[in-house]
Amino acid sequence: MRPRVGQMLTSTVDTTAVIVVRCPDEELEITCGGAAMVEGSGPGTATGTADPHLMGGSLLGKRYADEDLGLELLCTKPGPGTLAVGGVPLPTKSAKPLPASD
Repeated sequence: MRPRVGQMLTSTVDTTAVIVVRCPDEELEITCGGAAMVEGSGPGTATGTADPHLMGGSLLGKRYADEDLGLELLCTKPGPGTLAVGGVPLPTKSAKPLPASD
């Protein structure tokens, strides 16, 4: 799949849904729970089978990013599946520290 900014993706194995915030201009395999995510805003239909090793969960409102790829996803609906790209789990993006007000 070639993701685009603003695209909504839903999981086919659980309730996870994300919005693409930033992405490279190339084909990527974005998965949740080991199954490919599909475009759409409705609840995903359970057409895939979840990988038990990729069920670490996704958290509402958290951003998941791969800085090397230039990919960032915002979780809009949480679920038990782990978000991954090319089989590699995406880490949660850490918040930038605020400057000191001394």
